[in-house]
Amino acid sequence: MAAINVDKLPLKELLDLETRVKKAIVTARERERAEVRQEMMALAQKRGLSIADVFGGTRSSKGGKVAVKYRNPDNPEDTWTGRGRQPKWLVAALKKGSKIDDFAL
Repeated sequence: MAAINVDKLPLKELLDLETRVKKAIVTARERERAEVRQEMMALAQKRGLSIADVFGGTRSSKGGKVAVKYRNPDNPEDTWTGRGRQPKWLVAALKKGSKIDDFAL
């Protein structure tokens, strides 16, 4: 492979080269990943196993339920776990001067 003298390239060509290199890197990573995957599958099959046998079954993307930490005293069905955005009822109460500890269980 011929070496490219990047010191003498104009900016436009350098940016074009950068774009092409980034694409080539992504392609090379995908190719490498596919090769490793094939090798691992072949090795597992050779031993009479599946990939799921080697690495475990399916992975769940969702965790378990989270316990409620806050409850609206005016409407006990309104609850919040303390994760994510604060619910509207809690935001409104905090704006009126309540403290978050007033709603803690």
